[in-house]
Amino acid sequence: MEARSYLFVPGNRPERFAKALASGADAVVLDLEDAVAPGAQRAARDAIAQWWAMAGEAERSRIVVRIGDADSAGFADDLRLVREAGVRAVMLPKAEAAEAVRAVRSAAPGAAVLPLIETARGLAGCGPVAAAAGVVRLVFGSLDFALDLDLDIEADNEPLADAGARIVLASRLAGRPAPVAGVTPQIDDEARLIADLHWARRRGFGAKLCIHPKQVASLHGALAPDAQAIAWAGRVVAAEAASPGAARLDGRMVDRPVVLQAQRTLRRAGL
Repeated sequence: MEARSYLFVPGNRPERFAKALASGADAVVLDLEDAVAPGAQRAARDAIAQWWAMAGEAERSRIVVRIGDADSAGFADDLRLVREAGVRAVMLPKAEAAEAVRAVRSAAPGAAVLPLIETARGLAGCGPVAAAAGVVRLVFGSLDFALDLDLDIEADNEPLADAGARIVLASRLAGRPAPVAGVTPQIDDEARLIADLHWARRRGFGAKLCIHPKQVASLHGALAPDAQAIAWAGRVVAAEAASPGAARLDGRMVDRPVVLQAQRTLRRAGL
């Protein structure tokens, strides 16, 4: 199953790494960028390197490291950490051109790259970025994007709709999984978290960034198909098996797209 949740934790807070992994998040993002105060990046790199050396395979397989962007002062040092530690997945901020992805892959050829689309230039170049070798999934840095374009998303995410659609389309054209939606900064507002998630799902996003462990369970619960959807999907698959090609169920034609959607629902339910 593709990751549904990506939980950020500051790279200079190694005492929180285990808690983040225990949250149930599908992926934990050790952050060297926004979550780390200026001047603390070196300590964060050291903390990640030390933790990585002691971590087991199960922990390492769920880790993504968010490095600085290609124009940041610490970019080369971040890439050195990725290469020397053997980090498998890198989140690349402010990805605006495929060249930045190639720089990561040149320094760490085996690393999977998750580019963050979070500027107007990034949106304009998201097609080539999505198609670049080594990219596994696009991520929408919605807060930074809203800041870059001076969009008001305090009440809801509707001002991001056009950008979101372009990121989803670029992902599909490049053959990548559905992209990752941005964070919900209202940590104690579960209703807003779920509303943001449903907004993103309706527009083709398949996962979401989290900034607190308490968001993870709510996110996973909201993403899981309900009992009615699971029951319907099971009946669709059974009807298609009994009458391959096309069938009729509850007055509705069951053809290939309906069957594929039902199979997707069952996969999301772990069935």
